[in-house]
Amino acid sequence: MLIAQDLACVRGDRLLFKRVGFELSAGGLLYVLGENGTGKSSLLRMLCGLLMPEQGEIFWQNKKIKENAENYLPNLTYIGHLNGLKDDLTALENLQISARLAGNDVTDKQTLAALSAIGIARCANLPARVLSQGQKRRVALAMLWLTQSQLWILDEPFAALDVAATEVLATRLGEHMANGGMTIITTHQDVAINARNTQTLRLNA
Repeated sequence: MLIAQDLACVRGDRLLFKRVGFELSAGGLLYVLGENGTGKSSLLRMLCGLLMPEQGEIFWQNKKIKENAENYLPNLTYIGHLNGLKDDLTALENLQISARLAGNDVTDKQTLAALSAIGIARCANLPARVLSQGQKRRVALAMLWLTQSQLWILDEPFAALDVAATEVLATRLGEHMANGGMTIITTHQDVAINARNTQTLRLNA
């Protein structure tokens, strides 16, 4: 279970949010909604341990994540709104490096299968610099077919995707939660995703 208690975020001299909390258990989906500038990405970065909250605590399996990183981080997959690809590496190489940095020793066959699952295998050997924004997004999201982590935190995962890729990704997220996974996403799009339980957290300016 992931628990956030009384979180507050300050950027510069501006309070983005305060008194934010939730509990997310196996099979659960949490939508984080709000206008631009309300702190959605900052909240996700807090949940990943990349940004310290101004106040409040985050717990994984009843232990503070900052004191339990060795157990928490292997159970976490984070894909931010930036794709994090190296322009001079191919789609295949980018995905393999990302997987291995996350502790997954993947084969070429497994990586190609992940790219194929989200409809981008034809670009496997092309350098990232020649890919469109939608293609780059698919390469980054292909990690979700390789990771074994329980908690997925995704910042605008449907951005730049066409209708077909959006449906494929929504199905993959539903499979993850059907198998006991947990997902937290920000999105401006109305996409149907199956989950055992669904919550909405709205941040206000």
